[in-house]
Order: sequence, then structure tokens, then C-alpha cells
Amino acid sequence: MTTENNGQKVFEDFIGGGGQADLFDKAGELDAYFKGHSYAQSYGSALGVQLLGASSRQPELLEADGRRHEALMLGSNSYLGLTTHPEVVAASKAACDKYGYGTGAVSLYAGTTDLHKRLERAIAEFYGAEDAILFPCGYSANVGIISALCGPGDVVINDAANHASIFDGCRLSGADIKVYLHNNMRHLEKTLRALPEAKKGRLIITDGVFSMAGDLAPLGEIVALAARYGARVMVDDAHGLGIVGPTGRGTAEQCGVAGKIDLSAGVLSKSPGGLGGYCAGSAAVVQYLRFYARTYFFSTSLPAPVAAGLLEVFRLFTEDKAGRAQLWRNIDALRSGLQALGFDTGSSGSAVIPVIVGDELRLVALCNDLRERGVYTNIVTYPAVRRKECRLRLCVMSTLTPEDIARILALFAELGRKHGVIK
Repeated sequence: MTTENNGQKVFEDFIGGGGQADLFDKAGELDAYFKGHSYAQSYGSALGVQLLGASSRQPELLEADGRRHEALMLGSNSYLGLTTHPEVVAASKAACDKYGYGTGAVSLYAGTTDLHKRLERAIAEFYGAEDAILFPCGYSANVGIISALCGPGDVVINDAANHASIFDGCRLSGADIKVYLHNNMRHLEKTLRALPEAKKGRLIITDGVFSMAGDLAPLGEIVALAARYGARVMVDDAHGLGIVGPTGRGTAEQCGVAGKIDLSAGVLSKSPGGLGGYCAGSAAVVQYLRFYARTYFFSTSLPAPVAAGLLEVFRLFTEDKAGRAQLWRNIDALRSGLQALGFDTGSSGSAVIPVIVGDELRLVALCNDLRERGVYTNIVTYPAVRRKECRLRLCVMSTLTPEDIARILALFAELGRKHGVIK
């Protein structure tokens, strides 16, 4: 983040003092920066919006200055609108009456209900796996899985664009960390080929759908390389679950390698619209995670009402009644419309559509103008992406109407030209 395009300050400048300053000094410096620079204030206003209801098609927003207005939602990970699906909500309400709103214990003690076990079975069956384990959130799932299975002497091989939680899990594990260029299979093979023969503990980790670009990992090639070089494969399909693939079973299904992924991980807060994380795999590995994944062992389990809602979600997924076909119609219409206008949408193949701007001043101005005119989008810059690749991140919802899509495209055309993003 820069001030008035003069390069004086960026987010890296507020990370720390290298042990030469009080721990809180950096917080005070960032606070002063936000208060003293117009660009920082504009950026802060883009991040300070509150929703006054469900994350639905057109929620009411509360701006940082107290104003209220409605906006079409292009910032929610609830791609299928399941946060407000009547059957999902009804199941959650009924479970709240029976089980209460929280479990009060970790899963291995008194925190597991029959709902939790049914949900784990439903997830395992959805992936064709032997068993599955639930985590309290997606972040803790990745951290717990990797740090439990990998340790000093092992090696984890990451796509450079993997989610932060994956890298944090790798660091916590103490394993050697290798990184290959994003979706570059030649670099992945070069990395695998260079590993010492003695290093037998090898785990290739990749997102299925990459969260900031919406593109898909080439899992067919990754699985083949893993077999050739004796590695296991873990896929975090947070943004693919319920959306990608002929039946919505994710990136592995789309790439023709369903059943060949060792660890199928993901979150229950994106398309499922709830909360939590999971890992599906062999019964032996899942059992091991129950005892050695610290983020599972030492965390209170998911609230039963959330588990009940998610059970309905996986029923809808399994029966293909979650609205996936309508979502893809909306994805195709919005993406092709933006491309026709001249916007750079990268190589998205999912419900995540980036609009790459490349200039932070224009990005913030465009984002704020869109919201003021009734379209909510996510703003993405450092540290999520490099500043020269800063972007709007559009999350398409199945509940948007054709009229909504037309309105969104008209507004992008007008404001994209106003801010010099397109001609």
C-alpha cells in the first residue's frame, strides 16, 4: 500500500523492528498512517463495511461513515447462496433447540455428537474416501493436517500460490519446505528430481482452485509426478467443493483423478456456507490426525447447529440440487462480459473471477465507486498478491439474476473507463 503514489510507505514497512523497537511501535505507526493519509483512509473505508443481514444476493451495507445502502453481492464465498437456503436454515434451527448453540468440549472428549459423525461420513462418501475428520475452521484444518503428518526430515512441496494456512502449517511442522512456480509442472518435476533419495517423507500440496486467481491446479500431472517420485498428494479444494467438476466433487473430479488424491482437504465456509474444515482420506490417516493434529485435539468442536446445516448442504451436493448449474450460467455470463469489455480476468475457471488492475490507487478508487453505486467487491493487494498484480476479486453467486449481471457489467464498463482500467 503506497501514499499518493509516492512510494513512501508499503505494508512491508509495518511488519516489525527487527528486535530494535517495542513490540507495539509498529501498530502505532500503522495507525498514524491510516489517520494521516487520504489513500490509506480510502483503503480503510473499502475494508470497513458491515453487513446488516445475511450475505445474500443484495444485502444492506453499513458504511464506515454510518450511511446505509444496498449492494449486489460479489464478495461472498457463499457461491451457491446456501447460507440462506430454507432447508439448511431449518435444520440448523432444529439442532439449536436440541443440542444448544455450542458443544462445550473438544471433539475427542464430549464435543462429538451424532450430527458430527454423520457429517464426517457424508464428507467421506462424497469423496469416495474411507473416513473424514472435522476441524473448527479451514485454517486450522491445513495447519493441523500438515503439522501432524510432516516433521523434521520430511519435505513439503508447495505451489507458490497456495493459501497462507498451508504455508503456516508447513512452517509449524518443521519439515523442509520447497516451493515451485505456480502451476509450473516442469519446475515441480525439477524440484522432485533434486530431492535426496533418503528423503522418503514427501508431500506435494496444492490448492485445487486458487483463491486469488480462480484458476485450477493441473492435478492430473501432479498425481502422475507424485507416483513417479514417491510423494503423497494433498489438495485443498476450498473453492472447488460443490462447484467444480461434472458433479461438483471438485478439482480432482474435473481433472479425472478422483480417488487418486491422498488427502482431500477443504473448508465448510465457502460454497457450503457454514463453518469448519475437513480432511478426507484413509481410515488410518484420519485416525492418526485425531490424535496428532493439535488444532483438532485442542479445539472445541463445531457447534451442532452448524453441523446440522452442513448435513443438509452435503445432501444437496450429493443430489446435485444446490444450484450449481445456475451458478455456472452466472459465472460464464459475467466472465465473458468482463472480457468483452477489455478487463483482464486472468485464467479463472471457477466462481472466483479476478479483475486485475495493477495500480493500487486505481484499484481502491474503482472498488469504492462500485460499492457506492451498488456493487460490493473484494479488494486484493499485498500481502495476498504482489502490488503490481492488485485486483478486485469477484465471487459469483448463483442467486444473481440476468438483470443483476447486466447491471454489474454496465457499471464496470462505466467505472472501468472512468478510472482508466479499460479504454
